[in-house]
Amino acid sequence: MWAAVGMLWLLALGGLHQARGSCPSQCSCSLHILSDGSKARTVVCSDPDMTLPPASIPPDTCRLRLERTAIRRVPGEAFRLLGRLEQLWLPYNALSDLSGLTLRGLRRLRELRLPGNHLATFPWAALKDAPQLRLLDLQANRLATLPPEAVRFLGNLTFLDLSSNQLARLPQEMLLTWAHLKTGPFLPGRSARLVLGLQDNPWVCDCRLYDLVHLLDAWDSNLVFIEARLKCASPRSLAGVAFDQLELRKCQGPELRPGVTSIRSPLGSTVLLRCGATGVPGPEMNWRRANGRPLNGTVHQEISSDGSSWTLLDLPAVSHSDSGDYICQAKNFLGASETLMSLIVTEPPVSIEDSGHPGGLWTRTREAGEAAAYNNKLVARHVPHAPEPAVLATVPSLPSAKEELALRHFQMDIPGELPAGQVELQEARVVRSLKVVGDTYHSVSLVWKAPQAGNATAFSVLYAIFGQRDMQRMTVQPGKTSVTIEGLKPKTKYVACVCARGLVPRKEQCVIFSTDKVADAEGTQRLINMVVISVAATIALPPTLLVCCGVIRRRCRKCRAAGSGEVTGAYVHLERLARSEDGSEELSRNSLSEADRLLSARSSLDSQALGTRAGRRINEYFC
Repeated sequence: MWAAVGMLWLLALGGLHQARGSCPSQCSCSLHILSDGSKARTVVCSDPDMTLPPASIPPDTCRLRLERTAIRRVPGEAFRLLGRLEQLWLPYNALSDLSGLTLRGLRRLRELRLPGNHLATFPWAALKDAPQLRLLDLQANRLATLPPEAVRFLGNLTFLDLSSNQLARLPQEMLLTWAHLKTGPFLPGRSARLVLGLQDNPWVCDCRLYDLVHLLDAWDSNLVFIEARLKCASPRSLAGVAFDQLELRKCQGPELRPGVTSIRSPLGSTVLLRCGATGVPGPEMNWRRANGRPLNGTVHQEISSDGSSWTLLDLPAVSHSDSGDYICQAKNFLGASETLMSLIVTEPPVSIEDSGHPGGLWTRTREAGEAAAYNNKLVARHVPHAPEPAVLATVPSLPSAKEELALRHFQMDIPGELPAGQVELQEARVVRSLKVVGDTYHSVSLVWKAPQAGNATAFSVLYAIFGQRDMQRMTVQPGKTSVTIEGLKPKTKYVACVCARGLVPRKEQCVIFSTDKVADAEGTQRLINMVVISVAATIALPPTLLVCCGVIRRRCRKCRAAGSGEVTGAYVHLERLARSEDGSEELSRNSLSEADRLLSARSSLDSQALGTRAGRRINEYFC
């Protein structure tokens, strides 16, 4: 009787326990005895038709695996009652959305594995509900970016796998945290503090990966990578290049280069505003007006050889409405920098000297130096204190005090700056017929005429690259009307002016030339020489061969004809007898071949001795 009562009690207890921890119908459950004697329940659900997590999971479950199902989302607080859950595995499902409340109540959770899903985002803030979490596996998802605030919730992790996602960059905050972790102290007897999986992502290799590349430089016990040989996916020039072969520059914010802050330009002239900046990556640059009005010009972008970015604002034919402040801005992802330039449009110069040609006006200018301007546009100017280059056939000389006075008048644009005597002197020493002769790749020779100038008149030569404002000056010795300018750049356009020293050059006293024409002329001459030589060789080759064949043939005949006469044996007669109109026979040269006309076995001295024989005229041709 007591045995029957005991059996009924055991059956009742077993039924009650099974009722409290019943296994879901689509899952399999197993019970494991741990080393400390405690029991751990494992629930595995792998039904491909399952679309939501089961609702009746035993509350004593320690390991839950929902794998290869059709689950697309996990409702909030779906696992809230599983207070003993330590491992939550959701691999290779169709998860595309994970609620921020998914980990609510999982205070003992240590592993969260979500590989092979469709997650484009992850609720990083939900990790604060799992303070014991050490392993987070997000391999083979669709994560494209990581928010900077995610680093605040990763402090307890010892394993983070982000491989095979769509990550192109990592936030700087996360890289700095890992860099600090790598340089921190390592306690003996402990495993690595963090294991990272970052391989198989389409990394964009620019300055933003600078810290990550340096993290991979050397092995460190505090920071270990699952695969340390990461590769670039873009830009195209670096596709497939390993990180350990990169030489990246550290990111820098834009820094504007100091330049001109105020510009004065005459009405109707062309103004070019330049603004340069440095930064990594190269900053984007743009112009705008401080008053909000639209720009009346064209913007050009350039990158110099040192990597600096330049933006140029071209304002053609400026008017008074273009006066004002212009703002140049340089911007990259680290920030922006701005500078302000002021443009003041003034009235054009009043003192204008007409050269006598319509449309060609050479003017005086207020620039600090000698200047040449054509059609009211400044071509170049000479700064008196600039160093003079070494030039052959010239002697440097300083202007006299009178010439310096005239130059100052010229620079300041003072009305009536030249006295009457100086004007007459300019007319008497005017330079005419300026020409360019004797060009080479790096030099040019100028000649001119000054019929009314004396032998004591010294001339000045101003020259510069066409379009540049600063000109270089050479002084020619008195009495000379030619000069050679050396040190020029090949294939470059220049402007040169010649005038009596201390006077202002006129239009006809200037010449514009280009050294590329010299190179073209020399190249053309070489081409002509090659063509002439080729044609000459083609024409001369057949006659030469014919002549040589004739020589050989006649040598053979001479050897066979041993009994012939002296004249017959010594000469090759190129004539034949013919009867003239008066009945006498004489030698004629009818139908002679080219070889017969050119060949003879005798020298020119023998020809003179035997030139006339028996009253006959003998015509002989020698090689």
